[in-house]
Amino acid sequence: MIQSGRGPDDAASRRRILSVLFIGVFMAALDAAVIAPAVPALRQAFGVDNSLVGMVTIVFSLASLSSTALMASLSDRYGRRPVYLLCVAGFGLGSLLIALAPGFGWLLVGRAIQGFSAGGVTPTASAVVGDFFPPAERGKALGLIGATFGMAFLLGPLLASLILLVLSWQWIFLINLPVAAVVLWLGARNLPSAQVTGPLAPLDLPGVLLLAVMLTTLTLGINRVLDSALGRAVWPALLAVAALCLPLFLVVERRAERPVVPLSLFATRQLRLTYILCVGAGFGMGSVIFIASVAEAALGVAPEQAGLLLIPLVLASSGASVLAGRLLNQLGSRLVLSCGFTVLAAGAALLALSASGLLIFLPASILVGFGVGVVVGGTLRAIVLNEVEPGQRGAAQGLVNIGISVGNLLVVAALGAVADARGGGMPGLAAAYLVAAAVMLAMLPLCLALKPRAAEEQVAVAPGRA
Repeated sequence: MIQSGRGPDDAASRRRILSVLFIGVFMAALDAAVIAPAVPALRQAFGVDNSLVGMVTIVFSLASLSSTALMASLSDRYGRRPVYLLCVAGFGLGSLLIALAPGFGWLLVGRAIQGFSAGGVTPTASAVVGDFFPPAERGKALGLIGATFGMAFLLGPLLASLILLVLSWQWIFLINLPVAAVVLWLGARNLPSAQVTGPLAPLDLPGVLLLAVMLTTLTLGINRVLDSALGRAVWPALLAVAALCLPLFLVVERRAERPVVPLSLFATRQLRLTYILCVGAGFGMGSVIFIASVAEAALGVAPEQAGLLLIPLVLASSGASVLAGRLLNQLGSRLVLSCGFTVLAAGAALLALSASGLLIFLPASILVGFGVGVVVGGTLRAIVLNEVEPGQRGAAQGLVNIGISVGNLLVVAALGAVADARGGGMPGLAAAYLVAAAVMLAMLPLCLALKPRAAEEQVAVAPGRA
């Protein structure tokens, strides 16, 4: 059992902790945003084709998703600070291996290490907020951390383009090294430590392995990664393996002395609803990937300029994440999430009408950005922090990440299939965004079934043991 040192009693100490968390999460989020501009340079440098270079993203995603529950569970066992700093150090190591890679295989090894490390950064950072911030300040802190993803999406492509213009592609990854060094230094000085207060149960290795296999096969099966006749034959088998792993995983977790995913995390209706809403939030977040295609199909914008039209969306997302965090204590998660999913549904529905021109597209994209900022910001994480015991905060935050990631997987496959079925182009995209709007509206009854604000305040767990 792990007991955290006494949490900071003054606002200045909490600001220093939040700075460490913010920089680390931003570093990991930025890497996902800078990889797209680097892909052409990587393809040329290593002499690989488009299908093979796509492994750069796939390997990172698989490693990140597979490590999330493990790293989150380790932070519950050994404390937040060592796991958070280990993840940051691992991310820096992976970045260095990529920059020094003599061949494409080594580059993929570096990306796997990066992804494996990144999988633990956000859930551990969120658990730190639960451990050392009073309930009244958690929403604000988590909202600021959630805003990092919008900032990374905005600044990442610009930064990568500037680096490629002035230096070489290696510097896109080498820039992570001084950032990681700063986080390690600040974290060692400012993150509270933890002490082992009793014997630790054996690590749930069977649960870790089963979860990794289940998530990996689910990811590959949903996205049909192998784009070939063999791939089209294999993906149903991958989904079947994922489905078979689920009951086995439940059996293993029931028997484990210290499960990697404690089944008690599903004990209350509030938690079960929250994890379903995480999938819905990931679905809404992932729908953003097709908005640039709408700009091209409906407005005739060149592909290299379509990204510029997403700037208002990104700004709206970052601002909404911070705003939702500030309003969470006043309004309660039920009202905040209901507003977020409603706005997101309205934006998706308007995107279906974007053929009418820019005056429809811009407000629609801003509404989508605002809704994503609210539902993927700190609200869902704050609900979980208030509901679970301190010793399970890491595992619970890992489930939030997994739920959002599964939603991202589903939306790419579902909306892509709808768009293709309707012939592609703007008609297909319009149909896809109407489906997205319907899914967002389907989340509203779940939001309304959450506890009211008064009931949330009664169960909020104050900082203390971890």
